[in-house]
Amino acid sequence: MKTMLQISQLNVHLSGGAHILRNVSIQLFENEILTVIGPNGAGKTTLLNTISGLVVPTSGTIEFYNKRIDGLPPYRIVELGISHVPEGRQLFPRLSVLENLKLGAYTRKSRKEMNETLKLVFDMFPILKERAKQAAGSLSGGEQQMLAIARGLMSKPKLLMLDEPSLGLAPKVVDTIFKSIKDIAKATTILLVEQNVHRALEIADRGYVIESGSIVMEGETKELKNNDYVKKAYLGI
Repeated sequence: MKTMLQISQLNVHLSGGAHILRNVSIQLFENEILTVIGPNGAGKTTLLNTISGLVVPTSGTIEFYNKRIDGLPPYRIVELGISHVPEGRQLFPRLSVLENLKLGAYTRKSRKEMNETLKLVFDMFPILKERAKQAAGSLSGGEQQMLAIARGLMSKPKLLMLDEPSLGLAPKVVDTIFKSIKDIAKATTILLVEQNVHRALEIADRGYVIESGSIVMEGETKELKNNDYVKKAYLGI
């Protein structure tokens, strides 16, 4: 398997000196779904924000196909092929569905292929095509999450990072979102942060457990699902 993303001994301090990530090392391979699980406040969102350039690490390295990206501005990281769908969706509520999608295709390459990519995301999420002229803020929570994921795909990423895609959604909508993630993974590598540990471990190939900013466990998801600590702490078994 070819390594896509290599994070080595990553440390992040936020304002006030809080040590959020502590010597985090993670390896992500091409064509896999990798999940990072852990309690609230463990550093999962900070990890994704650091990969996407929104947070600058104190020390350590992040390499994407052997090219160091820590310290690069976010737009350069998107141009290299990493797309980040943040927690809370972060849509432009007054803009239409179509306008939100077009904003996702701002790299030179993705602009050239925008119509083709629009067709792909509309095929994946038909409701977005029906609602194309509707304001994003008027969509249901599930539709907004679909739009956030679709916008993330508009830059044609090699790596799609998803932060809490099922948060606050009804069970039937969660089923739709996770089916979409599996479909996306046929062509795009995925790094998934998800509070619904049951569902995350169902669809991911491998996983890391992060607690208090440190990686405490890693392995194939079938191993994690059978681990006594994971079962007790995260699966309620």
